[in-house]
Amino acid sequence: MTFGMTIVVLGGALAGFIQGVSGFAFGLVAMAFWSWALEPAIAGPLVVFCSLIGQAMGMRSLTLSAVPRAIPFILGGLPGVPVGVLLLPMIDPRLFQAGLGALLLIWCPAMLLAAQLPRVTAGGRLADGLAGFLGGVMGGIGGLPGPIPTLWCVLRGWDRATQRSVFQLVFLSMHTTTMAGYLLTGTVSARAAWLFPVMLPIVIATALMGAAAYRRLGDIGFQRVVLALLAASGVALLAGSLPKLL
Repeated sequence: MTFGMTIVVLGGALAGFIQGVSGFAFGLVAMAFWSWALEPAIAGPLVVFCSLIGQAMGMRSLTLSAVPRAIPFILGGLPGVPVGVLLLPMIDPRLFQAGLGALLLIWCPAMLLAAQLPRVTAGGRLADGLAGFLGGVMGGIGGLPGPIPTLWCVLRGWDRATQRSVFQLVFLSMHTTTMAGYLLTGTVSARAAWLFPVMLPIVIATALMGAAAYRRLGDIGFQRVVLALLAASGVALLAGSLPKLL
């Protein structure tokens, strides 16, 4: 196995495990490795494919009562994506990523250190749909649909099973739509497609291990994992955008 393939396999294995635990963050973890070994045109479709597999596997532990709560996020998120695409030429993606990274890096550690997390009960499904819409817009602008809906679910104060199920349903719909777009437009090249069957058993095995670890977490432990991953996302966004801005 070449050094590059070793990085790809290790990154995919760690990302699969983290997704199995948290219900999201495959791309965040995988790209920390894959950006060193794969071209963006190959890494992008591979992230979507592996994330889709991991989310589909997570449906085994889906909490059915969470389905109605996920619907506003999905209905808001899907139309938000083309809005983000339309806004993309008007916004500097690097400035957008730096601003979002700074917000996550300040807000998430503050909530980790708080004795009790704030709980938002106002707004109902309209507010949930708005969070989904903002996630969709962010996905269209910078490929980042996750942080806002994820953070909003934490602030809602739902139990870990409900939060994780909402994450999975929302991201499953996003990834399915994105992969369909890739396939229809011919974005998935032969160089990316050959990695799909290579990564498939690795993602399945590590996601199962992560799901086993998730079952040992309580609500507080799950919140800490999610907030820590969002804070890490903020670090990654700042590290990737600030040098280019400066």
